[in-house]
Amino acid sequence: MRSFRLLRIISTIGRHGLDEFLVGRGLGIVRLAFRVAFFWADRSGPRGERLRVAFQELGPIFVKFGQLLSIRPDLIPTDITEELSKLQDSVPPFPAAQVVETLDRAYGKPHAEVFRKFDLTPVASASVAQVHFAELPDGREVAVKILRPRIVETINNDTGILYVVAGLIERLHPLSDLLRAREVVQEFDKIIHDELDLLREASSMSTVRRNFAGSTILYVPDVYFDWCTKEVMVMERIDAIPVNDLEAIRAAGIDIPQLGRNGVEIFFTQVFRDGFFHADMHPGNIFVATDPANHGKYIAVDFGIVGTLSETDKRYLAVNFLAFFRRDYRRVATAHVESGWVPPGTRVDELEAEIRVVCEPIFDRPLSEISLGKVLLQLFRASRRFNVEIQPQLTLLQKTLLNVEGLGRQLDPDLDLWTTAMPFLERWMEDQIGPRALARRFETEAPYLIAALPELPRLIHQRLLAPQTASDIALKELAATQRVRNRWLAIVAALLVLVAVELAVR
Repeated sequence: MRSFRLLRIISTIGRHGLDEFLVGRGLGIVRLAFRVAFFWADRSGPRGERLRVAFQELGPIFVKFGQLLSIRPDLIPTDITEELSKLQDSVPPFPAAQVVETLDRAYGKPHAEVFRKFDLTPVASASVAQVHFAELPDGREVAVKILRPRIVETINNDTGILYVVAGLIERLHPLSDLLRAREVVQEFDKIIHDELDLLREASSMSTVRRNFAGSTILYVPDVYFDWCTKEVMVMERIDAIPVNDLEAIRAAGIDIPQLGRNGVEIFFTQVFRDGFFHADMHPGNIFVATDPANHGKYIAVDFGIVGTLSETDKRYLAVNFLAFFRRDYRRVATAHVESGWVPPGTRVDELEAEIRVVCEPIFDRPLSEISLGKVLLQLFRASRRFNVEIQPQLTLLQKTLLNVEGLGRQLDPDLDLWTTAMPFLERWMEDQIGPRALARRFETEAPYLIAALPELPRLIHQRLLAPQTASDIALKELAATQRVRNRWLAIVAALLVLVAVELAVR
């Protein structure tokens, strides 16, 4: 099967004149062979457009791979990423007989014994799964997501071919170190296989639902884990309007400009508060609730792709955004160095100059027109010539931010994203380096310091009696540790005195 698939890929490359991408040692004869065999191929169109059409013809897995490449501006030229961003993940539904087969296998019994009602006509269909409406035995209305049959086999075959291509690129392409082809395929492999586990998606959905419990702007449908398997996910059904159906939203009496601001707030809350965000927030996955309990709230679905951010990632984002809008390009450059992603020996002044050249023209327009997603994109591109390693989670975030901004300005053309984002950035920075950060750190460390207090005299005595042959380095480390402990002991003692005084006054 893989051989036939490989032949189809070769044929598609030739028909669309994509042999121009075959650059590297010893590939001249291969390019010539393609030119001779496909002499009739139309090579007049832009290379990015021809690549996009080829991916569409090769099917849903290559569509998804193209979507991943579109968010790697640090590796892929701009003309190609812009075209690949137009790829749409939409395929015909699979037959009802296969739906029944999958359900019966997943539950180990006929689906009629699991659901009171089940509509075999899908309401949505994509490359990995499709969605049906159903009703549980207790009468609850649900949406049921079902994996495509044999999708795992298809993905494994296609990713295997991609690994072969990546290996050839690493051996033959003159820019193999920059392209990092195997790394890109590994990233895609992980993302696509995560999407194949619907229990993982259910857990991600449940996490975001918990994070936004009681929210007035976002509602995440409940997940019914008792009916979930790796192939089937069952969730609460919500009456909602697609977010891009502005006429219906307006008719429902919903404040559209406020809706745009709420979308930006949701995104930055996920990023800077939770460090866990929905990474596929295109209009097909976002709805607006119309039921009385959730009227006007966003409804988020399809959590197959999520992003996570460490404290280092969040600090990188906050520092870069704040420094950018202050035009402090030096701070932007040093933030890259501090992150550890810049190769050793990189000159900060040269990186600063590159960032200035790329970013300064952005300020020719009003702040309300500046795209934070494009700011990140420009930073990634500026970093490219310095071989800065852009982490996968940040490329996911950049793509998601562009989606959020596009949606927000579709709802409200006058939306000022910077005004909305600024409070989150400042609040996060204060939490990290302000008084609250110090208080939180003390609260975390104090129990361990108090527990260690009784042991300190014994440890000091043992150290004094230790042989004098210990190294100078060890002695210095001990002294440094003791100084830190002394400082904390002083703080603890002061706090204990304050508490005692407070109790005495009462």
